[in-house]
Amino acid sequence: MGTMYGYARVSTKEQREDRQLRAFSGMKLREENIFVDKQSGKDFERPMYKRMVRKMKEDDLLYIKSIDRLGRNYGEILEQWRHLTKEKKVDIVVLDMPLLDTRRGKDLMGTFLSDVVLQVLSFVVENERKNIRERQREGIEAAKLRGVRFGRPESPLPENFEQLRSRWMSGEISGKRAAELCGMSLTTFRRRSIKQEKGNEEYGARFEVM
Repeated sequence: MGTMYGYARVSTKEQREDRQLRAFSGMKLREENIFVDKQSGKDFERPMYKRMVRKMKEDDLLYIKSIDRLGRNYGEILEQWRHLTKEKKVDIVVLDMPLLDTRRGKDLMGTFLSDVVLQVLSFVVENERKNIRERQREGIEAAKLRGVRFGRPESPLPENFEQLRSRWMSGEISGKRAAELCGMSLTTFRRRSIKQEKGNEEYGARFEVM
């Protein structure tokens, strides 16, 4: 057997990888052979993962805690698994799923069963990710219907805003000059002016997009 590696991934810098690293503790991995990425699993553009794969050679062994730590995209998980096991000729062990251990069942039936389990699990991982996004979208829509506002609150209007808005609307000064005196961009000044005039935040948001 060649070199043993461990790969862990968390989705954000605020999340901790401790649980995954504890799972490696009984595998006698050298510290320099444990690679951790702190970013989304939507693709494989991850610096530590790519560095690890470059180091790997035939007969090396890779441990991961669960299949979703490898990735969350069904097609890319299968492609990376094929690249590692078929091209790099590396063995992979998924600790949470003993059936996904390429050291076992090197015969045709063992390989077939491993491939079937991998495809099913990869599909489940991506499908759950899609379900989470859909639930988030539905939650946001429901919150909006209840009047919940998202995004940063708008900064208070400067004291001279009304006066400058009136001067702009009467043609006394240009919108650019009024915006400068308010300390705003021209786009923001126009949007806040229309919102102030119409009392309609949605209309103001559409104006900014235009």
